[in-house]
Amino acid sequence: MKNLINIGIPSKGRLRKDVLKIFIKKKLKLISERGERDLIGTIKNKSYIKILYLHAREIIERLGDGSLDIGFSGFDLLKESEINIQSKISVVKKLSFGKANLVVAIPDPWIDVQTIADLEEIAFEFRDKKKKRLRVATKYPNLTREFLFSKGVTQFKLIESLGATEAYPFTGSAELITDITSTGETLRANNLRILKDGEILKSQACIFTSKKNSNKKGFKNLIKLLSK
Repeated sequence: MKNLINIGIPSKGRLRKDVLKIFIKKKLKLISERGERDLIGTIKNKSYIKILYLHAREIIERLGDGSLDIGFSGFDLLKESEINIQSKISVVKKLSFGKANLVVAIPDPWIDVQTIADLEEIAFEFRDKKKKRLRVATKYPNLTREFLFSKGVTQFKLIESLGATEAYPFTGSAELITDITSTGETLRANNLRILKDGEILKSQACIFTSKKNSNKKGFKNLIKLLSK
């Protein structure tokens, strides 16, 4: 169906729950034949809408390629995506949930390191004495690289985090991390602290649309309803 409106909703976690509340509030009854595990759903009495439950990162990718028309995801994930993807997506509304900051965090024992400038010094020391680069574990390589470069830190190597990023400094896989945190509690519990000027990005959940498909029938009214 050419005029089918595809909406991406995060498939799990807190974000999913909060997004579903929006639909309940707007009296849009979501139907999934197999319940919570279903990856595809519909809305009662609105046959022109298809719901796809996807990973929050995939929602951004698919808004970028136009296979989703509307998507709920995090601002951090939009900003981490490639520039050519970002240019194809509009932020319709920033929502009041999913608030978190992307930050630079270091192990507590590094008492001499309080700011990014201190980090730069350590990075040069590492290079000169240990003949290696400071390793930064992250799920946000683009934002991390951009931020550190903008602060004059150049001697580092990014390590792609595949699991709990906080564990990396203590398993010998990295010296420091950048991670998304809402309270900082998980970081503190893992003996990490945020650098004083280590905030890379403030994030929250948003309603996004694909610029490509915004002229579909019923699209504008749907957006109006969801973002009201």
